[in-house]
Amino acid sequence: MSAICPECDSPIDVDEYDVDIGDELTCSECGSLLRVSSDSPVEFEVADEDDDLEDDDEEPKEEDEGGDDDEDDDEDDDEDDLIDDDE
Repeated sequence: MSAICPECDSPIDVDEYDVDIGDELTCSECGSLLRVSSDSPVEFEVADEDDDLEDDDEEPKEEDEGGDDDEDDDEDDDEDDLIDDDE
């Protein structure tokens, strides 16, 4: 069975029983990264590599934000200590 590349309209031979929705492959004609969007019949969509990279970048940001709060708490504690020492 063949499916059509959404970028260059070239036929891509695939076995519909060997692919699952979400599988990725590269078009041999244009080099586009494609993702299986339907398995019956097999259809492709262009896979956006930037989405995968952004997802990976978001995880460390969440961890970093949590670390900033701890630093702020430490600074507040130091200020309280200084006030107590002056009294």
